[in-house]
Amino acid sequence: MERVGERDAGATRILIIEDEKPIADLLKYDLCREGFTVKCVYTGAQGMLAMEEFKPQLVLLDWMLPDLGGVDLLKLMMGKYDIPVIMLTARGAIEDKVYGMSCGADDYITKPFDLREVNIRIRAVLRRFQKTLGPEKREQISIPGGQIYENERAVVQDGEPVELTPKEFDLLVWMARHPRQVFTRERLLDAVWGYEYAGDTRTVDMHIQRLRKKLRAGEAIVTVFGVGYKYAPEET
Repeated sequence: MERVGERDAGATRILIIEDEKPIADLLKYDLCREGFTVKCVYTGAQGMLAMEEFKPQLVLLDWMLPDLGGVDLLKLMMGKYDIPVIMLTARGAIEDKVYGMSCGADDYITKPFDLREVNIRIRAVLRRFQKTLGPEKREQISIPGGQIYENERAVVQDGEPVELTPKEFDLLVWMARHPRQVFTRERLLDAVWGYEYAGDTRTVDMHIQRLRKKLRAGEAIVTVFGVGYKYAPEET
């Protein structure tokens, strides 16, 4: 079972699975303002795909989805991932709340909701979840000469910390999780900055250049001419 967690709220990836786009967009806008990294999807199938690609640290899950019930999706997630999930629903009956929590939800928010309450509940759930992470649960990715520590959002090479900006770190983690896979600039922009990011692909080039300068093995990030980039540490 894959377990994820994050101490720094400003780095936490939140996946919103909500079929009502206006609600999803409102949540995303507010949570991004609070410093979270947010991705919205609108069906259960998209949600399961995003679990693999986006690697969220917390999920906001609507009870009613067009293709798969939210509780059914919750059960699938609980069988594969160890991740906090907050249910969103218009069903306010105590029986529904008890059922949702018994299926694995960490909290339950009834619509209509106050955005301030959502933010407070998210942070409370993340704090509780983080306390259950022991040292043996540190998520690590090996890089030439060092390690990426995802939970701590830290990179160490040759025993020395490497100072990265939040997006430099996110970009490095994304590429290191997918070694040897070639990504277009547009795909990297979508994966790290989000589908609705208003900038252009030069942002990706700029962050790649900075990573190459900061990492002692920066040449592991290889330019694939005419396509984009790949992470190939074995080629260094």
